[in-house]
Amino acid sequence: MAEAREIEGELTTGEFGRRSGLSHKALRLYDVSGLLAPARVNPVNGTRLYSASQLERARRISVMRQLGMPLATITEVLSGTDEEGLIRLDRWWAAEQASNEARKATLEYLRNRMLRTPGPGLAPRAVLTRFVPEAKVACIRADSDQQSLVGVLVSSMMEIHAHLEQAGAELPGGWSVIFHGPVTPESEATVEVCVPFTGLVDPAGPIAIRVEPARSEAYCTITKDECSYPRIMIAYDLVDAWVRRSGWLTTGPVREIYHPGFQYAASSDLSVDIAQPIEGTAR
Repeated sequence: MAEAREIEGELTTGEFGRRSGLSHKALRLYDVSGLLAPARVNPVNGTRLYSASQLERARRISVMRQLGMPLATITEVLSGTDEEGLIRLDRWWAAEQASNEARKATLEYLRNRMLRTPGPGLAPRAVLTRFVPEAKVACIRADSDQQSLVGVLVSSMMEIHAHLEQAGAELPGGWSVIFHGPVTPESEATVEVCVPFTGLVDPAGPIAIRVEPARSEAYCTITKDECSYPRIMIAYDLVDAWVRRSGWLTTGPVREIYHPGFQYAASSDLSVDIAQPIEGTAR
């Protein structure tokens, strides 16, 4: 009789779903994924029962799903304290906003092409060379395709910055992205977000600490507005053509180097270098 009446305060799947805004299908998915398991399962009939105390978590999940947040990110947001979750939430939203801005710029490029109107290209500019001394960097490696790239870069950079600041490291400013393979709309490749620093910092989670070796590199500088795909590829082609024409040998993967204060730069400000490591002397 006790099982039939259930325990006071428990909610059936239907009632819990109604009060939380989650469907039966969603609740089953979150149970399987471990995101929101029922408080208990009736051993007699297999009915899943939830506690009223789980409603707040369920409603948060519902809201985050409405925002389009992936389940893995929701799990991260809910895995710690509210303070920690707020940091992860803000980091994800900043990445989403950056991704939307990049998509908007890509859309404008496509519209110009389809309307056959003069679209923004890349104004003539020089490819230069320089020597870069070794630097200690904190970095995160992640696989990404073109569509998710901006979000991956922004969230990784913010996570690294937060770790370095908490450790008391000194940040000279700026950060870079090393492309260990071609990132395209159809295929993923490994990218490495690197933030230079000075001081003693331990690795943590996905964050590794290493020394970026000294190098010579060929580079050109583009504006913040020119960073959007596919417009940025013109700058890549410019550097690649210059290296081939000049007879240099490449010594490492190409990279994007974001100047200090990039996030506050105006769209017309020169704020990103497209750089290709090369050997010290031409052939």
